[in-house]
Formats: sequence, structure tokens, C-alpha cells
Amino acid sequence: MSWLDLPPGSPYGIETLPYGVFSDSPDSPRVGVRFGDQVLDLAAVAEQTGQEHADVFAQPSLNALMTLGTTRCSEIRSWVRSLFLDRSRQEIVSPHLFAVDDVEMRLPIVVADYVDFYASESHASNVGQIFRPDSPALPASWKHLPIGYHGRAGTVVVSGTDVVRPCGQRQAPTESAPTYGPSRRLDIEAEVGFVVGTPTRLGDRVSTADFGAHVFGVVLVNDWSARDIQAWEYVPLGPFLGKSFATSISPWVVPLDALAAARVAPPAQDPTPLEYLADRDPWALDLTLEVEWNGEVVARPPFASMYWTPGQQLAHLTVNGASLRTGDLYASGTVSGPERGQRGSFLELSWGGTEPFEVAGAQRTFLEDGDTVSIRALAPGADGTTVGFGAVTGTVLPAR
Repeated sequence: MSWLDLPPGSPYGIETLPYGVFSDSPDSPRVGVRFGDQVLDLAAVAEQTGQEHADVFAQPSLNALMTLGTTRCSEIRSWVRSLFLDRSRQEIVSPHLFAVDDVEMRLPIVVADYVDFYASESHASNVGQIFRPDSPALPASWKHLPIGYHGRAGTVVVSGTDVVRPCGQRQAPTESAPTYGPSRRLDIEAEVGFVVGTPTRLGDRVSTADFGAHVFGVVLVNDWSARDIQAWEYVPLGPFLGKSFATSISPWVVPLDALAAARVAPPAQDPTPLEYLADRDPWALDLTLEVEWNGEVVARPPFASMYWTPGQQLAHLTVNGASLRTGDLYASGTVSGPERGQRGSFLELSWGGTEPFEVAGAQRTFLEDGDTVSIRALAPGADGTTVGFGAVTGTVLPAR
């Protein structure tokens, strides 16, 4: 039992302890850990106690911590747990606790590369029916490999960052030629992201069994999408400007160690994947996401239903010898379930804009300027606890 009392059922208890980067003044970003509604300044406590890796907590990102590798990071997590469990440390720890509402959360990692997958069968089927009604819903390769695209690392932003409506080319079915202007079909994608800690050399491959040796932790992702720009550009090379203007992530990175109790069996795969994609120890996770639009919950997508596991995605990402770097981020793709209330994008919820649905008393399809979207998630933790991921939130601003 911690000496710092938390309300029963708190999603940020001793079994969660997510890492983030916070600041209490403009020039003071450093590593903290969340416990309840407070953030512990790990740099200050580590320096005061002579912790071996005190220097990594004084950095403005988690990258230095992640480079220590899984064994050292697990040892550091045990040390962090002891700070809250050992009452003799209360006097040292208490002066370095900050209320979450009193600090600014920063982007937790320096993003090296960003890749987004397309791993939900329900989502891929829905999008196929909407975008290609006269063709098979799933591409021929979809059940043979995790399809993905390479995004822009420089447009990954932390939760709370406003999203400016993107401009680009778009051509509606009723138009005879493309026009340029602000996106008329701005959308969200509720996703789960995986942060790479341990890098690889160019030319090496990562097996599914080594997922836990390379992935440091998990974040929530909102891959904002301009569906009209996307629809016009994506054949034959896939998403580009319709995706690359902004991707938001939650400020808290939940370590894999916190998610052991959330592991579940993934859906059966048919046909059997090729050998390099065989995942005999999968990290399928029982996460329930919640999508809130202007304060109203409109969907609860289930991550456990994802067809391709994060280990398979990592194996496929590197099978050609592509290297991993500390800070690489790859996302699951939109999380959607088979029911309408489980769809993780407004494209699906409104069926391409043809079936408006009610949000706060108004009929809606796609995002309007001033709209705010928040995505949250919970997972089962050890000993009946709950693991929280924090919200990834963004508000839409008018095009510039």
C-alpha cells in the first residue's frame, strides 16, 4: 500500500506509473511519472538520492531513458515503485510532487520515424465499402501482411495541441475537376501507438518474439485525416497530404511492464501468415478506447479485436532490413469493432457522410472548426487494478 493515498480504482496507481515530460516553467522540461493526479519530478528525486541514472531524468524527452534497454528500464520502474511504497521515502518525495493541472505536458519523445498501420479488419472492411463500393472491401494482400504507410515524424504533436484545418486538392463526386482549399471532410482516427526504445542496425530484422525487447511503451494516438484530400490522392501510392498535417499522441507513455495483465489472445488469422509473421507469444491487449466529441462519448472501440498484433507489425516493418531508432513510433491504425458504436472514425460512424448522427443535439458527419475530440483508454492491471492512458485531445482551428 502506498503512503500516498489514492481514490479507489484510480487508473494511475502503483501498477500504472506512466512516464511523461513536464515543465513547471518555460525552460524546465524534464521526466516525470504520474501517480494519481500528481506528477513526480524524477530528476530531482534521482539527484537527491544518488540514483545511478539520474541524468536521464533531467532530459527534455524520454529517449535517453529508453536507450538504457528493457532490463535497466524494468529496474528503474522498480525503483520508482519503491518511492511510493516505502514510507521512509515520503519526506524525500513529497516536495517534488506537482499537481497534474499545474504543469505543462510536453511531447514525451523525440520522434525518429512514424509509421501507421491498418490492422483492424472491421475498419478496413468499412473503409473499403465506403471508398470502393464496386470492389472487394479488403485489398488482396490485407490478410497476408500488415498494411501501413510512412508518416511525417515532424507533425506528431502532444495532446492539447490545436489542429489547423489542412488545405489541399479535393474533388467531390459532383465536381468535374479538382479544386484547392480547406478540407471539407476532416476526421479523426482512434489508435494505439507503440514507442521503440531499443534500436537495431540497418539490415537487421526483428522477430515477433522480440517485440518486448524493442518496444518501450504504449501511447494513444489520434491520426487526424482529411478524407477528401485522402480520397483524391491515395491511388496508387496511398495516404500522403490527407494524413501528414497532424498526428496527436497522449503525453503519458505506459510501459509494457504495466500491461502484462491486459494481454489476451488475438483473433484467429486465416490464412495462416507466413513464418516471419507467426506470433506465438502475442501482445494483443484488452484496451477499451473511448472517443469523445465536444464532451459526448460517440464510440468505444475495442483494441482486443485488432487482426494484426503489434509484434507482427514490428516484424513486418523491419523484415526488409529497415532499422529501428530510439523514438520510432508506429500506430495500430484505426481501432474499430463490428458494431456501429465501436467505430473509431467519423468516416465510419457517418458512413462516408451519408448517415449523419447526433452529437450534442446536432446532426453531424465530419469535424467543424472549434470542435474538440478526446480519446481515452483503460486496460485491466495487476491484482484487479485499472491502467489508464491519459487523454489525447485536440481542437480544430480554421484553415490559415
